[in-house]
Amino acid sequence: MNALYAFLWIFALWKWGDWRNWKIYYPTMLFFILGDFLYLYLLSDIYPMWTYDPQGIDEKANLTNTHVSLSIIAVKYPATILIYLYRFPAGNLIKKLLYISGWVLLYTVNEIVDIKLKLIKYDNGWNLKWSILFNAVMFIILWVHFKRPAAAWGLSILFIIFLWRQFDVPSTVFR
Repeated sequence: MNALYAFLWIFALWKWGDWRNWKIYYPTMLFFILGDFLYLYLLSDIYPMWTYDPQGIDEKANLTNTHVSLSIIAVKYPATILIYLYRFPAGNLIKKLLYISGWVLLYTVNEIVDIKLKLIKYDNGWNLKWSILFNAVMFIILWVHFKRPAAAWGLSILFIIFLWRQFDVPSTVFR
């Protein structure tokens, strides 16, 4: 399944992404990737909100949550940025909100498939509703980062503090 997802994202990138101009989007790619690396480092082993549970061939290949996460970071996130930002609509707020909503829906459908196939499990109070909220905030902040990086860092810190308190993350996650 992991390889299938990677193939689908690479195909989408080739078909709809601005991969030839990747340098324009590179800072936002790094911003996106850093967020997941922080989650992996701080929470994934000690106080996870979600973990990937490889099934089938992935399980037989001894892939772990970390392997799946790293493949998502390496393939899905850059492809997302190169499609999402390149095709972000100009114009009125309604178009922008519908576009962001479409991406939130895409990520939500992906997660529902993962739930149905038992490829992901939730812990410590996280659930699909939290993922939807997270994705909505994430896609807004990614767009803000592309336009105004400092503002995106501020918004991200505020959202992390909100989530940290909401899920009562223990200070022991700091190693």
